[in-house]
Amino acid sequence: MSPATPAPYGEGPALELLVHGVGGATPQDMLKDPRTVRITGDDKAAVYRRADDALAEQHPEEYLDRPVPEAYVWSNLTSGNGARALWLLLLPFMVANLAHWMRPRAGGSRRTTRLYGALVRMVALSLTVLLTAAACEVALDLLAWQCAGSAACSGERAWLGFLSAEQGGWWSQPGRRLALAAVVPAALVVLLWYLSNRTWSAYESQRPPTAADGCVAGVDASDTDGSGGPGGSGDGDDPESDDAFGDGFHDEAGGAAGDEPGSRSESREPRRPFVRPALGRPGFWYGRRLVARLRAAHTAAGFLTVAAAVAGAAARHDRSADDTLLKVCGVLLETALALAGTAVLWVVLRRGRSEKRIDARLDRAAVRYLPGTALALLALSLLYAAWSRPAWESAATLPGDVTFRVIALTQGALVVALAVVALRLHRRARHPRAVLHGFGGPAVAMLACALGGVMTGGVAQRVADWLDGPGTPGMDKHGAIPGPPVLLSWQAAVIPVLLMVLLLPALALAVRTWLLGRRLAPVVEAEYREDRPDPVRTRRIAGTRARARLTDEAPLLVGLLAGATLLLGLGAVVGAWVSGEVPGRAFGETGGLTESTAEAAQALGSWLVGFGFLLFVTMGRRAYRDRSARRTIGILWDVGTFWPRAAHPFAPPCYAERAVPDLTWRMCTWTERSGGRLVISGHSQGSVLAAAAVWQLPAATRRRVALLTYGSPLERLYGRWFPAYFGPAALRELNSQMDCWRNLWRTTDPIGGPVLVPAAGGHPDVDRDALKDPLVHGRSGRYPLPEPILGHSDYQADPSFAKERAHLLDRLTPAVPVQARAEHQAAPPAGAEGPYAPDTPGSP
Repeated sequence: MSPATPAPYGEGPALELLVHGVGGATPQDMLKDPRTVRITGDDKAAVYRRADDALAEQHPEEYLDRPVPEAYVWSNLTSGNGARALWLLLLPFMVANLAHWMRPRAGGSRRTTRLYGALVRMVALSLTVLLTAAACEVALDLLAWQCAGSAACSGERAWLGFLSAEQGGWWSQPGRRLALAAVVPAALVVLLWYLSNRTWSAYESQRPPTAADGCVAGVDASDTDGSGGPGGSGDGDDPESDDAFGDGFHDEAGGAAGDEPGSRSESREPRRPFVRPALGRPGFWYGRRLVARLRAAHTAAGFLTVAAAVAGAAARHDRSADDTLLKVCGVLLETALALAGTAVLWVVLRRGRSEKRIDARLDRAAVRYLPGTALALLALSLLYAAWSRPAWESAATLPGDVTFRVIALTQGALVVALAVVALRLHRRARHPRAVLHGFGGPAVAMLACALGGVMTGGVAQRVADWLDGPGTPGMDKHGAIPGPPVLLSWQAAVIPVLLMVLLLPALALAVRTWLLGRRLAPVVEAEYREDRPDPVRTRRIAGTRARARLTDEAPLLVGLLAGATLLLGLGAVVGAWVSGEVPGRAFGETGGLTESTAEAAQALGSWLVGFGFLLFVTMGRRAYRDRSARRTIGILWDVGTFWPRAAHPFAPPCYAERAVPDLTWRMCTWTERSGGRLVISGHSQGSVLAAAAVWQLPAATRRRVALLTYGSPLERLYGRWFPAYFGPAALRELNSQMDCWRNLWRTTDPIGGPVLVPAAGGHPDVDRDALKDPLVHGRSGRYPLPEPILGHSDYQADPSFAKERAHLLDRLTPAVPVQARAEHQAAPPAGAEGPYAPDTPGSP
């Protein structure tokens, strides 16, 4: 770099950095020009300009009355071809990961917050075990044990002939059949490891800017405790450093910084000391160490689950046999599996995330030896099971009932414990708008367990129905196979009951929304002041506003669903444990309505879980092929994958670990090299990325950047569901550390809303009054055709958008002396692909 010159480069040009929201966008659409060039980036995420603006820094006189528009396009980080829909099969893992970030706000509760994180990681680990156990149920129990051991089942499937006990081949012994079938669940674990390792290399291992770059959160002079700088303690000093600071911002006296925002910079009073919130810490978007450690633990847990299923069946046979050597080997092998399982639990519980600094270390002992040891034990288990046992015959089922009962009870106990911890955290720092009064995390964790149960149970039920032919597994004692564990049938039977429980509140909510639309009709007419109002048009606008408020009612439905799932799931476990029969047979002696209802619930539930699984995969593929479907499903998907993998390493990767450093780097380098002003303009999910990037900026850069958000879920979704990271104190603190921030919203928008940051310390209200939508009520001379109701889209088409952007740029403080003017006029680098902006140092 050339040395800085003492002469200022004027106020420099102004730049508007546009960040799109969910569903993706093309640079042509964002920049309103078919001719665009890539300034920096790659095929996954890049910054684009219009071709006419590519060399804007060389001609600042042409941009005195308008900013230079740039578009950051990140849609390829979350979308792709139809095969990428397979990520949706990992939805339970993603939902469990969300529960980690939903903990209530509570500063200073280090032990309690660590316990919250540990419990969520345990829930996530149970989901990995559940998925692997379901694969073992299908491959080992239904296929290798039951169907291959039944002449009626294997005789109809020639491809199972070499495993059939009737043919008496080498593979016909039960242990050898189990050892061969174990390849399927083991391959599933390997696939999960491969996907996690590949995305870990592409996301978590991509190092963000460091202190040496001069564009990192940890080097502010305003950071007082060193938590963000090179001297801050890392994961080795603090096992869960994100929880160590609670909300993460305090003044020198130890009070919450968000309670009294600092004074406006134009008063020239020194800003008060600032300790960064969690989203502003250098290591927040760099989870390389944690994900590697959790990946090793979950991979080992998967291998150990398969090994336990194979070795356990053989050891149970040997305990009643006369072969002492095999009996001793079985005891030693089961002991080794138990010890390895204890090591997995220790690795998962030992430490959480490291955020205070960029921690590039790895726990090599855990990462290398834990999966390798588990794989070695799996190999020994397969060898042990494949040892010749001529007298061993497969009968009935493998003891899968006990396994699934233990998993279900463990998950229920973990969710209840998580609720107790969340309640304690919420009581320490109540947030009135937090969803479910702090129980959002436990409720979402319960839904993750339910999703895992439905998906795994659905596969087992469908495979059992296919193998049993016209019979119903568990109902007909003379069927081809006994069927899956009875608990899965009980869990399927409660699904129709759960739907009936949710039907009443759903109907009540629909009626309430309709009545609200009726009540809003006079309000709409009064707002537009039409001389001749159109009742049909009025009802349509009022109805759109009423439906937009359904987003605020979602926590109630989530809470009801989670509570009902917990109670009905407990009832299913008790019913399966007490009766030992599927519901249709358990109530078979009662006769009348009870028997018919039980049989109908079991049959309907079995088909519902199978149909739901197929529908889920079909909708996932459609979401990546159909843009409109992607916009609908993408809302929840992009919220879920915004957060780093802190609980489950097999969850889909976090795109923000690439996008946030990209935006931070772009803002830092451009303002430093050009000396200009910058407004980062984010729509929908793009506003969340923009706010997270601004949090990462050094103080000097942050005061030269304005934030314009529109259709933003910052408070409506993130502030309520993730209060420890986007709660009122965090948003107030963000506003106090910036010179200007403005938020645009509409009452017809079902996603975006006000951020509810009041005026304080010389800062005006962040929220503008709600934009009119539509702009006019009916037809007029200026608007001869009815204007559309835009809702969540096309905020830039509103006349207020350009006015607010211009106002933000006017409020920014003048630039300070920066790089020499000659550097801005340097020729583009030789061999660059397309026009290259002279301020651009290269790809972020």
